[in-house]
Amino acid sequence: MPKFSYRALGRDGKEVRGVLQAENKADAIARIRHNYPVLLNISPHDEKKKISGILSMEIGNKRIKTKTLAILCSQFAITLRSGMPVGRAMRMLAGQCGDKRLQKVMEKAAEQVDSGSTVASALEQYSERFPLTFIETIRAGEQSGTLDRSFERLHKYYDKAYKTTEKIRSALMYPMFVVAVAVVVLIIVMAKVIPTLANVFADLGGNLPLMTRMMIGFSDFFEKWWLVMLGVLFLIWAGLKLFGRTKEGKIWKAKAALTVPLVGMINQMSSAAQFANTMSVLLAAGITLDQAVETTARVMDNALFQEEVHSMKDGIEQGRSLTECLQNRPYFPQTMIDMCSIGEETGELEENLENVADYYSNEADYRSQRLLTMLEPALLVMLSFFAGFIVISIYLPIFTMYDLM
Repeated sequence: MPKFSYRALGRDGKEVRGVLQAENKADAIARIRHNYPVLLNISPHDEKKKISGILSMEIGNKRIKTKTLAILCSQFAITLRSGMPVGRAMRMLAGQCGDKRLQKVMEKAAEQVDSGSTVASALEQYSERFPLTFIETIRAGEQSGTLDRSFERLHKYYDKAYKTTEKIRSALMYPMFVVAVAVVVLIIVMAKVIPTLANVFADLGGNLPLMTRMMIGFSDFFEKWWLVMLGVLFLIWAGLKLFGRTKEGKIWKAKAALTVPLVGMINQMSSAAQFANTMSVLLAAGITLDQAVETTARVMDNALFQEEVHSMKDGIEQGRSLTECLQNRPYFPQTMIDMCSIGEETGELEENLENVADYYSNEADYRSQRLLTMLEPALLVMLSFFAGFIVISIYLPIFTMYDLM
């Protein structure tokens, strides 16, 4: 009996992969859809192919970078507006693409589009490389006949996400560099300078000052127990990593991210902006409200927001508005709920959501910059304290050394 490999989405929205035996492909499809409502891909299972796949396995993240997606969507929108056929446009963009992995994907997808497949179905087979929002927005654009506009919206969406990430990354570079240099200097002082001073004073027979004795004690402690400390830190890190993969761990981590002082409010605004931006893109592409909510729930980074958004779907299917579903949810800002209410009353929900996304993205960026501005002097004060302690601990015994000689 032949075997078939498949990828499908369960009722909870999670992707499932597996292999099953069936009389034929039609029988396999029927059995898979009985358990999983959405079948993404099915193909004959080949053991040899599996072994060769392991040998040629890619190292690193398979996801296409956000900047690359933004450029790809912009190029797609321009070529489609010029009237170029989709398959030809995909082949042309594949030739211009600098990412080898994306180039292969585009070439294979172009062949499938030329054979009669839709763009969404062709790219859906590479769902491990593309975000869910990307696939669903393209599908909605094809169904509504506005594929070029869908790519234009996706370009704005990914371009904004890339610029926000780069701003935060560049702002963190200086504090991270300062901390790294301070750690290296501290290790050198503890490992080389302090033991040398301790040996000199032991030979002279003098009594060391209290601060210097404390430094020597720290140095001896780290010299004896640094391996144990590294092992303990690794075990704590591994334990938190494993716990973070469980459902309870994801929720705990998400709550901590939203409630920690200073940073929690920034994370709330970023999640609200992600929700509003994704919903705006999907609704503008023509996706129904319940489908947009379901898709948005699956792409949210924060697990608590993901759970909250997913729970809205039942209410929307029962006929409730988005505003009603957002009410009494503590982590959604009231301003966003009010803007959604106005948007639903005026019939401009996607425009209002886009405005809300811009507002909270800018607000989160402003607060992040202000927090980092406060972080730099705080780091300098802390490092000055440690540097002063080390310098005084070294110079105090040097001043008394002349009395012993």
